[in-house]
Amino acid sequence: MSKRFDDDVYDMAGRPFDSMESSMPSSAGFTRRQVMTTSAALAVTALSIPTAAQAAARSTGSAASASAMDVVADMQPGWNLGNSFEAIGADETAWGNPRVTQAFFRKLKAQGFKSIRIPVTWGQHEGPAPTFTLDPAFLARLKQVVDWALADGFYVLINMHGDAWQWVPNMPTQHDAVLAQYTATWQQIAATFRDASRRLLFESINEPFFNGSSGDEQNAVLMNELNTTFHSVVRATGGGNTDRLLVMPTLGDTPDKPKIDTLLATFAALDDPNLVASVHYYSFWPFSVNLAGYTTFNAATQQDLTDTFDLLHRSFVAKGIPVVVGEYGLLGWDSGPGTVEQGETLKYLEYLGYYARYRGLTTMLWDNGSRFNRRTMQWNDPSLYAQIRSSWTGRSGTASTDQLFVPKGKTPTDATITLNLNGTRLMRIVVGTRPLIRGVDYTVSGNTLTIAAATLSRLTASQEHGTNAVLSLRFTDGIPWAVNVITYDKPVLTSARGTTASLVIPTAFNGDKLATMEAVYADGTAAGPQSWTTYKQFNVAFVPDYTAGTITLPTAFFNEVTDNTTVTLTFHFWSGAILTYTLTRSGTAVTGTSA
Repeated sequence: MSKRFDDDVYDMAGRPFDSMESSMPSSAGFTRRQVMTTSAALAVTALSIPTAAQAAARSTGSAASASAMDVVADMQPGWNLGNSFEAIGADETAWGNPRVTQAFFRKLKAQGFKSIRIPVTWGQHEGPAPTFTLDPAFLARLKQVVDWALADGFYVLINMHGDAWQWVPNMPTQHDAVLAQYTATWQQIAATFRDASRRLLFESINEPFFNGSSGDEQNAVLMNELNTTFHSVVRATGGGNTDRLLVMPTLGDTPDKPKIDTLLATFAALDDPNLVASVHYYSFWPFSVNLAGYTTFNAATQQDLTDTFDLLHRSFVAKGIPVVVGEYGLLGWDSGPGTVEQGETLKYLEYLGYYARYRGLTTMLWDNGSRFNRRTMQWNDPSLYAQIRSSWTGRSGTASTDQLFVPKGKTPTDATITLNLNGTRLMRIVVGTRPLIRGVDYTVSGNTLTIAAATLSRLTASQEHGTNAVLSLRFTDGIPWAVNVITYDKPVLTSARGTTASLVIPTAFNGDKLATMEAVYADGTAAGPQSWTTYKQFNVAFVPDYTAGTITLPTAFFNEVTDNTTVTLTFHFWSGAILTYTLTRSGTAVTGTSA
């Protein structure tokens, strides 16, 4: 995954998301596409057709290919040591994480992970051309960490990471120089780890992309050249590298068919049973960042996941080629708290774990230090971890929501929730240590759960804004589903003045939380960034702060607002409350008026 630099947000291939604003993206098409020329398209197509012998070996599962499949299956589940050895700076602590210790790996092992992906940026530790000699101290430190992980029984995958957005993208215009550095780097890596356990895997490059290429044709050729060069360099060093599992990505680690076909072409040409395909998956992009009104894990978002994993299964797994989803998560995790609502996040993770198992994919959680705290060695969000861990072995019941809003000062009415049983049955509901009484406090009919009005009245007796009680729904399998019972009043927005650098709107949330925000001009067209949708990106175009009682509209929003115009904002809250707010921009001055 790419780190954010200079306040720009990049996609998995390192390209700015802003480059995709001209039209609403499809569920699988969040990358630029250019037209391939006929000659190169034919060349790639010819490579992509396996020989009869290759197809037979894959389909019958020869010993070598079965071994690769078995190894990758045994790597499940996996975890990323992100923002450490790929960090740009003095050492592995440059991006805020502590030095890796053997004690940390032992604690991580106890969390149930069986493999670790260690992203590494090499270029900053290399000398000049033509040898590009790697710093011996850096190599020794990395080898120490790899050896610790191997000794603890982990599978370990090391790659070429930050280089993929530093110097490798220059390959279209500096082909020979880039290839020389790439070759020299992998020669040294392979030699260093030549005699390491076969539990160590190499990955050619992370999320590769190319600047200044002529389009899809050249991208495919260059991607093939990187992967085949990597293969020949590593294999030539001998020793344990003669049959070490080698992981190769699609362009950008993007799981769409044209890029998959290019990788299949490479695999067919190499005819090596010890190869592993790699892609990354961060969900349907609008849901992943909370944009365009995709606030929930809805049918379209789920379909994107099933379509993607089905494609990976058909393209690779069904042919005996193992697949590592080398990174997964949500892009919105790094843009700020609450970007994707908690319950919707948990439903996504539950389904992802289930469907990856169903399709035979090994998954590796992206963690830059914000998931499993490397100082406390505790999960920052234990409920997220519990859902992920449960999904490795089975399904959990979930529900249409994890929030029940009860208006303050009003007599509650019965509340219904749709259960997503996922093959389970609801056994009981507990509040704290006290079980609710079925038939009195709640009823269940099919997949509809009804919480009685009297029960809600009792649970919200304090009448304090916010969560008054948590219902723990216990199913026959998996982990409980938490439903927050929330007392709220309709939020209140206050008029404010600011500038295009920042407008801070005083907000009394009154127990409610913001789901999304729309922005339109007087003629109804979309205002602000991502002009293809009226619904703006959470924690980028608008930033709620529940503790401070504010909603901030930052520069990123006003940079895309026309001067001397009026913009109507519509704030949608999770309770169902909808508030409007009017903005007037004049030069750098901004006035906000509550409706």
